[in-house]
Amino acid sequence: MKTLERFKELGRLVFFFCENSISLSGTVLTTASGITLAWFWLLELMSPRPMHPYTGILFFLIFPGLFFAGLALIPLGMWFRRKKLLRTGSVPAEFPKIDLASPLMRRGVYLVLGATALNILILGTASFKGVEYMDSTQFCGQACHSVMAPEYAAFKDSPHSRVTCTQCHIGPGAGWFVKSKLSGTRQLFAVTFKTYSRPIPSPVEHLRPARETCEQCHWPQKFHGDKMLVRTKYAEDETNTPSTSVLLLKIGGRTWQGTAGIHGRHLDAGERVSYVAADPRRQEIAKVTYRDDSGKLVEYFADDSKLSRDQLAKLPARNMDCVDCHNRPTHAFEMPDSALDKAINTQRISKDLPFIKKKGLEVLKQSYPDQATAAIQIAQNLDVYYRNAYPDLYRQKKELVDSAIVAVKEIYLRNIFPSMKITWGTHPNHIGHGGNDLAGGCFRCHDGNHKAADGRVIRNDCESCHTLLAQDEKDPKVLKDLQIQ
Repeated sequence: MKTLERFKELGRLVFFFCENSISLSGTVLTTASGITLAWFWLLELMSPRPMHPYTGILFFLIFPGLFFAGLALIPLGMWFRRKKLLRTGSVPAEFPKIDLASPLMRRGVYLVLGATALNILILGTASFKGVEYMDSTQFCGQACHSVMAPEYAAFKDSPHSRVTCTQCHIGPGAGWFVKSKLSGTRQLFAVTFKTYSRPIPSPVEHLRPARETCEQCHWPQKFHGDKMLVRTKYAEDETNTPSTSVLLLKIGGRTWQGTAGIHGRHLDAGERVSYVAADPRRQEIAKVTYRDDSGKLVEYFADDSKLSRDQLAKLPARNMDCVDCHNRPTHAFEMPDSALDKAINTQRISKDLPFIKKKGLEVLKQSYPDQATAAIQIAQNLDVYYRNAYPDLYRQKKELVDSAIVAVKEIYLRNIFPSMKITWGTHPNHIGHGGNDLAGGCFRCHDGNHKAADGRVIRNDCESCHTLLAQDEKDPKVLKDLQIQ
């Protein structure tokens, strides 16, 4: 009975102090936004198509914010009304009674209780939906327009295009979740006030350790054996002469003989390799520490490093993991030469078009003010070239020219973003080495210049990592023997 009396007393107090414009405005705002949210979530549930990113921002972030604001206005208005009445001495000794025997009052109480239950449900759903949306690939890649456009374009064309951004950039656990949201708040201000870097730097210093993200799906000790690679490139002559290299890549891992190959030697569970980088991007490796098969630690120092031993001792050492070589596992940007070779190999560009490799490189390497201009001028330059230089071919096989134009434009739009100052080679890929396609790569350490005190050198001979079965051959015999076309 006492509980019922207390409930009635509390109800009288709430009803009395809610009689003000602020609380009533909050009630209207909460009710309107709550109904709108519930209706949108129902439509989203029934819709077969993904929503536009700005729609998500509106209904998962802005409208829930209005809902919370409305809820906050209700007690705020009560507080102001109470403060005003206390100042004027107008607070009644007894608040108006709530007569539950009155049908009107009873319906009002039921309405308040029902609205409270509904608000709790909406609050929980809005919180969950908001966090879920902010963790979605669509929000990460599209909501910020040009800022994340390069990374999103590379992501869609990557082997990890079905992995969400948060699975790699955040991973499991509450600690990194909180850290990411704090970082996201800072990034939101940077986007709002346009103070973000151009290009967006690779977050090598802030990534979660690969053993807590990458190795949730794959880990080095499970990789073993060799992998055969067949690579065909095309010359810049009239016939786009192909030449093919075949090699066995010694992936290695853990075998019955112990650790072997690339993964075994670099990423063994015993943490064989650590290094000290002389620059924030980890391009210049000044010192490498290696645990050999006997368990002895061997230190290799770069001959051309500008840092003294004392300076190196003050820099942090990093245990090598996946991303030190696979530094662009998802957001990898191509170079024009290899991108054109790939397009010809996949028949998006016909190698029967004379000089297509040479002309493709010419138009791709030109400087354009923006992507729209690039798309127009690339199409015009290639079309005019083949129309004037090869008029018969242009008339008879114009569809090949048109297909090549589309493919070359796609290569540019996939890799170059003038507004974000991303051009060829802005973000180097450390997988592999050599040519004009990669900067550093394996040769950051395997350059023959990292030497130990006992005379040992980090080797840079080809056979350490792969066995060449054919090199730049027109028709490699090994592929015929293996019946590989």
